[in-house]
Amino acid sequence: MNQQPRFYKWELLLILWVAYFLNQGDRQIYNAVLSLIKADLGLSDVQLGLVVTVFTVLYGIFVPIAGCLGDFVSKKWIVCLSLLTFSVGTLCTGFSNGLLLLILFRSAATGIGEAFYYPAANSLIGQYHHATRAQAMAIHQSSLYVGIVASSWIAGWIGELHGWRATFYTFGSFGLLMAVVVAMRLRNEHRDFEAAAPTAAPQSDAATLGEVLRSVLRTPTLYYLSLAFAGMVFVGVGFHTWMPMFLQEKFHLSVKSAALNSMLWHYIFAFVGVMLGGRVSDLLAKRRKTIRMEMEYIGLLLGAPFIWLMGSSSNLTMVYVALAAFGFFRGIYDSNLFAALFDVIPSKYRSSATGLMLCCAFTVGATSPVLLGYVKQHISLDIGLSSLAFVYLAGGVLILIATKKCFTKDYVHEAKQD
Repeated sequence: MNQQPRFYKWELLLILWVAYFLNQGDRQIYNAVLSLIKADLGLSDVQLGLVVTVFTVLYGIFVPIAGCLGDFVSKKWIVCLSLLTFSVGTLCTGFSNGLLLLILFRSAATGIGEAFYYPAANSLIGQYHHATRAQAMAIHQSSLYVGIVASSWIAGWIGELHGWRATFYTFGSFGLLMAVVVAMRLRNEHRDFEAAAPTAAPQSDAATLGEVLRSVLRTPTLYYLSLAFAGMVFVGVGFHTWMPMFLQEKFHLSVKSAALNSMLWHYIFAFVGVMLGGRVSDLLAKRRKTIRMEMEYIGLLLGAPFIWLMGSSSNLTMVYVALAAFGFFRGIYDSNLFAALFDVIPSKYRSSATGLMLCCAFTVGATSPVLLGYVKQHISLDIGLSSLAFVYLAGGVLILIATKKCFTKDYVHEAKQD
């Protein structure tokens, strides 16, 4: 039994990688065909942004519930039901004929379904990966990058050839097939094999909800990390929603070309950044316990100037350069996003902590699409996108303060965690 995780932990990572690919792909396809939906349904920019805002609000509301649930029931079935729900929501989005059905299927069904995936999946990765934690989470995070880039191109291509509805039918159907794979291959296992000694006695003292909340909410570093993550999500949701249309309108690219290029350069270099950041932090973590926090604030502070350039430049090549540099430093940040959190949270509370952190981030980030839609209608999208740089700067400063002020006190040694 103790030999199983040595191989299974990588199979688990592969399964979750594909599931997360679909999770993020289903989220991005709406943005990729936004102009086609606008033309077909006659919606305004604010209404288009409202669909994403409601999606993000619902995600933020339900993700802490998902996080707490993941510390008490089978994470396998949470992941499976999440995949099933958001795939059905994606499939049904293709039948929408107006704002109301878009909100029902796209915002509600897909948003709530996706909320239940990440806390349980991320906790499973942390459960099976210790010495390789940041690397494993970086690999899992790379699925977000590949999913967004690939789905942007595929959605734009399908949308131009067959209409925007066919995009949702296609992605929803693949998600339903993947839900079957998850149900068959994922293990319903709760023991932490890597940390437990072969003769360790099974734990019988299950944590109560009150104990979980008391432990998590008494960790000051969590608040700083959550606020910084909220800023990062605010930037990310706004960027993902409006960048394809920005390239279409400012540089006259086609739907397919804008969908691809708005994400391709950003995520190619984000992949490099996340893999580099994960590897470096794992190598240095035993000697320098603040390294994961340092990766976080470096990524945000150095990424901010390129966000400004991305929105303000009138040269398409410079926009692509800015997207690439913004992506690289975003990857550095992402590589330790939850690995840093897990440094201050005991293992049996991590799903709940992940859910609370995601709740804060997506509740704040939900305002971004509709705010940028308003700025686009009344000022300009250039200014709206450029101003996101200041949010990144604020997030970086918050993590820097946490590193100096409370991280050392909150730090939980691995031996005490498990």
